[in-house]
Amino acid sequence: SILYRKTLRMRPLEEHAEGRRIIVEVEDKVAKVRNIKVDNRQENLWDTKERIVAFGFDYCYWSVDPDDSKYASQEVVFQDLGTSVLSGAFKGYNICLFAYGQTGSGKTYTMMGTPASIGLTPRICENIISNYPEFFFSLQLLFSFLEIYNERVRDLLKQTDNKKPYTLRVREHPVMGPYVQGLSKHVVTDYKQVVGLLEAGIANRITAATHVHDASSRSHAIFTIQYTQAILYNNLPSEITSKINLVDLAGSERADPSYCKDRITEGANINKSLVTLGIVISSLAQNSQMSCSCQSINSIGSEVDSSHTDNHCGTSISSNRRQAYIPYRDSILTWLLKDSLGGNSKTIMIATISPSSSCYNETMSTLRYASNAKNIINKPRVNEDANVKLIRELREEIDRLKAMLMSFELVCTNVYTNRLHMNHSLNLYVNICSEVFCYI
Repeated sequence: SILYRKTLRMRPLEEHAEGRRIIVEVEDKVAKVRNIKVDNRQENLWDTKERIVAFGFDYCYWSVDPDDSKYASQEVVFQDLGTSVLSGAFKGYNICLFAYGQTGSGKTYTMMGTPASIGLTPRICENIISNYPEFFFSLQLLFSFLEIYNERVRDLLKQTDNKKPYTLRVREHPVMGPYVQGLSKHVVTDYKQVVGLLEAGIANRITAATHVHDASSRSHAIFTIQYTQAILYNNLPSEITSKINLVDLAGSERADPSYCKDRITEGANINKSLVTLGIVISSLAQNSQMSCSCQSINSIGSEVDSSHTDNHCGTSISSNRRQAYIPYRDSILTWLLKDSLGGNSKTIMIATISPSSSCYNETMSTLRYASNAKNIINKPRVNEDANVKLIRELREEIDRLKAMLMSFELVCTNVYTNRLHMNHSLNLYVNICSEVFCYI
């Protein structure tokens, strides 16, 4: 079992935020936000609102001022998060890394970057490709790129009919989980091909101007890398597959009546999927906390060694605290990321915010959203081909039985030798006794 890894990144002040003050401070792995609603009030004994609200993270990146000594560049973010993604993928685990935040907070910049400052996705792909010659086993890389726009799925790497671009459907395999039927997968052998796929997908992605950002992403984008390795482990074949989901979520934004109908519809669907994602995360956190509490109660009961107490506790927990329902299918986004959010995956969440006082409400909403994920426990496992795994385990079992047989034969040989020695000694003793008796 493993917890979510939460990270926070702060973007520079927006141009329209000039003159605004910075209300967020970072101390090691803690982000402190000044409450502007009570900041100007005089301290009052009866005022229960906190002036400073603190949120803890696994990593906090201060990317506000490039001249600042604690400025976190794209390379710093990759060294912490990107290397963790690569390490998990090399071992055969599924990995999910997604960025969440308001419109214009730096999600796409963190995930994709710019030509002058590339983000996490191209850096991860570059390192996978560059490490390819160093491995002494075969490797296959399959890439796919899709977007979810208005709760419909489109392939960003495939030419589609302009009249009906959203024809892909989401299905669910009983073993493999949710997948997109008909989604194209591209075999890649060098980094130039990866760059070409990323550029083509980004160019096809839907963006639009909003009050906050001139080129706001109006869809959720999921870039998937299927990473298959065939190796020899102790002279036995082994094949492991890992899936890396790199997710750039659309930005949350409040509806504005001045927007046209298309913008309002886009915003409504974006908020619907993000609200569903929040409900899923809250439900998963609640279930994880419940499981931990049940395990602690059971451990205490086993220490007490009282069957009556154990049965009573188990009955009361099951009757009064049921597992919360997880509404994965309420949104295409949560349905596709079902395993990544609460199953067989190591998940990293990047919360992006603006430190400006003009974005206080959105910043607090993002931080509270991220804090709900701190208690979610996933159970990742190494994804090994079932047939190859069975062959390897059978060979290991044969070797183990051979070793047991050899040890048994060795024991039998020693027993037989000891018995011969005992018989010889007994015969010698009888002969001596006979000679003594005759002499007497």
